[in-house]
Amino acid sequence: MDARPLYRQLADHYLGAIRMGTLVHGERMPSVRAMMRLHDVSLSTALQVCRQLESEGWIEARPRSGYFVRQPKRLAMPPLEEPDIGQPLDPAQYVGIHARVSEFIAQGRRHPPKINLSGARAAADLYPSLQLKNAAVRALRRDPDMLVRAAPPGGNPQFRAVLAKRAMASGLVLNADELIVTHGCIEALNLALRAVAQPGDTIAVESPTFYGLLQILESLGLRALEIPTSANTGISVEALELAMQTYDDIKAVVVVPHLQNPLGSIMPDAHKQRLVRLCEQHGIPLIEDDTYSALADVETPLNALKAWDRSGNVIYCASLHKILAPGMRLGWMAAGRWHARVAMLKYTQTRDNEEWSQAAAAEFLASTDYDRHLRRLRAALRGQRERMAEGIAANFPLGTRLTVPEGGITLWVELPDKLSAKDVFDAALREGILFAPGSMFSNSGRFEHFMRVSCGGRHSDDLDAAMRRLGDIVGSLARKAA
Repeated sequence: MDARPLYRQLADHYLGAIRMGTLVHGERMPSVRAMMRLHDVSLSTALQVCRQLESEGWIEARPRSGYFVRQPKRLAMPPLEEPDIGQPLDPAQYVGIHARVSEFIAQGRRHPPKINLSGARAAADLYPSLQLKNAAVRALRRDPDMLVRAAPPGGNPQFRAVLAKRAMASGLVLNADELIVTHGCIEALNLALRAVAQPGDTIAVESPTFYGLLQILESLGLRALEIPTSANTGISVEALELAMQTYDDIKAVVVVPHLQNPLGSIMPDAHKQRLVRLCEQHGIPLIEDDTYSALADVETPLNALKAWDRSGNVIYCASLHKILAPGMRLGWMAAGRWHARVAMLKYTQTRDNEEWSQAAAAEFLASTDYDRHLRRLRAALRGQRERMAEGIAANFPLGTRLTVPEGGITLWVELPDKLSAKDVFDAALREGILFAPGSMFSNSGRFEHFMRVSCGGRHSDDLDAAMRRLGDIVGSLARKAA
């Protein structure tokens, strides 16, 4: 039997709805009389529910209008500062990023964590496993020879057709034959870079950026030019334009315009248009990684950079890895004027992807079940982000900075007084807590005091306890460093 007072039980019920995104900022709460009818409680109990939530900062009373959901208290935490676009740019060989990432992975395996906050994917039970399994069974029943014949060039025709149709929501008008199915977005980025650059060339990237991209650059012998990037608006187009005027060997620009990893920024349409036009004017290929856009908390789908492409200069790369099924590793790309070269490179490197998973995904993507899945996934992640941000605000010391993105799976946290995230990482791992230190996302040395924290896991008492302990570690190390 629940020992909590009835008003506390009901307050927690509504708090859960707020955290899950069922009740959103600015939305009106049920009236006191509606609560009385709905829960069969007294006026006194209903008022206690509202006053409790109000005292905790989750709702606010408006004269003659009732109670409304408010922004949570944690928004008082200072946001990340805008980058200094005047900082010196240094094209560097990404020597050592493989070793750094390998050591991070090895440490996690040597000390398996109890709480893993290092990933950038949702919990397995947030993906539609049963529906995908049933779709896979039906696909094999329809075409039992699928597993014993060669896969079609470019990918399963039905899969590419439904991808092209879905892409229309992002402002893209593509023929299915323009699409090439890949092993996730990582292979798509590999192919794009191989198509447009040679060892020794310079590639402009966001700073910070996804460490997987840094690994690709190192493995291909490419140099990276880090461009300052905002947690609000993405890559600085001004700084990129200056770099293009300064360096004459930039062979490509790689960006994540929506929910950039690790910052979580979403590039405004005006910036996207300027970026596409700038790259086109300079004859520099623009490689777009659109892995996360379906996880944005927006009513209308976000326009891809390629929506403004009129010359085939944008190579569009995307994936279902984060939004549908991490185990399938399904990615795809539209390579514009490099289509023939990318198709040849794909054939040379890995041949065509197996067809069964594509056929299963095609059936699911073509149904309204996919849209329902995305709505549920976004709502769950929204609640988990708020819970994690609340945990950071409540437990981390003064001076911690955080900008909560409008979607996605991770948070990018700046530690106070430039505290070493590596020191925090080592101490946390000894306690069974794993996160991704900022040093993995750049070779510039500018992000040693940052950490990326996953919001993909389900809420639990163990997770709350881990956040409290992580805050204690940060606070203890900050006091020692003072």
